[in-house]
Amino acid sequence: MAPCTQVIFVVPPRVHVLDLTGPVQVFYEAVDYGASYQLTYCSFQSPVTSSAGLNFGAVLSFNEVQTQPGDYIFLPGMEMEYIRSGLQEETIFFDWLRRQHAQGVYVCSVCTGAFLIAQAGLLDGRKCTTHWKRIDELQTTYPRLITQTDRLFVKDGNIYTSAGVTAGIDLALAILEQERGSLFATKIARELVVYFRRGAEHTQKSVYLDYRNHMNVAIHQMQDWLIANLEANATLEDLAEIANMSTRNLTRTFRKETGTTIQDYTTQLRLELARTLQHNPGMTMEAIAAKCGFQDARQLRRIWQKSSNSTTIKMPLSS
Repeated sequence: MAPCTQVIFVVPPRVHVLDLTGPVQVFYEAVDYGASYQLTYCSFQSPVTSSAGLNFGAVLSFNEVQTQPGDYIFLPGMEMEYIRSGLQEETIFFDWLRRQHAQGVYVCSVCTGAFLIAQAGLLDGRKCTTHWKRIDELQTTYPRLITQTDRLFVKDGNIYTSAGVTAGIDLALAILEQERGSLFATKIARELVVYFRRGAEHTQKSVYLDYRNHMNVAIHQMQDWLIANLEANATLEDLAEIANMSTRNLTRTFRKETGTTIQDYTTQLRLELARTLQHNPGMTMEAIAAKCGFQDARQLRRIWQKSSNSTTIKMPLSS
C-alpha cells in the first residue's frame, strides 16, 4: 500500500488560531470521509502561544518531520510584531523549508504565513497573495515577489498562498478538489456548513459587504431581497415597491448610499453567485445562468468576459 499524503501544519509563535484550525478541520473531515491524509503538527519554537493567548502543548520540532514528494506544508499567519522582530533568526527552519520545496513538497501559506515563505526566498519571482491589510508590506519587504492584490488564493508552481482567516478553508477545499474531485470537496464543504465555497477566481472583497456601509434601512431591505431572489429578474418597479419608494427616489437614493447603480450592483451580485455555483458539480452552465438571473449561459459568458477584461481574474465557463 502506498503511503498516504502527509499534511504538515507548522504552528508558529503568536499564531492566528483560525488560520491554523480552518485548514486542519478540512483535512480532518476529509480523512473521516475516507481520504488518505496524515495530519502532523510541528513548530520551530516551543512552547507556542497563539495571538489570542491560547497555549499549545508540545509538538514536534520541524526537523523531526519526515516528508515525501507530494506532501503539504501549511504555514498559518501570525502577529506582525513577531514577523518584523524575530523571523530573521529562524535560519535553520528556512533551510529546512527550502529543502522540502526542492524535494517536491507543496508549501502553502495562510494570511501572513506568506512572510515565512518569502523569508525563505521561495516567493522570488512568483505570484502570491496575503491578507489585504498586509499586501503592501509584503511587496515592500520582499520586492522580488509578484503580489496579487485581490485574490483569495494563488498557486504558482508547488507554492500556494492565501488571503488568510477563512480563505485558508477555501484553499484547503481547493486542494481537495484538485486531488479528489469537486464532488468530494463539496461533501466536505457541506460537512463544515460552508454556505458559499469560494475558488481562486473570487476576490478578497465581497459584493455582499462592500455596498452595505450605510444606514438606510430601506436600501438594506432591498439589497437583502435582491441577493435572495436574483433569478426573479425583478424590475425597477418591483424593487421600488420593496423599498417603499418611487422608482426615481430609489434610483437616486441607492446611488447616494452605495456609490453605484442598481444595475451595476445587480450584475456584480449575479457574477459573484455564478463564481460560487460553478463549484457545484451537479449544475450546468445553463442552470447556473438561470439561477443567477441571466437570460442564458451565452449572456453569462459575455458579461463575465466584459467584467474580466477590467481585472486579471479568469473563470472557465465551460458547459
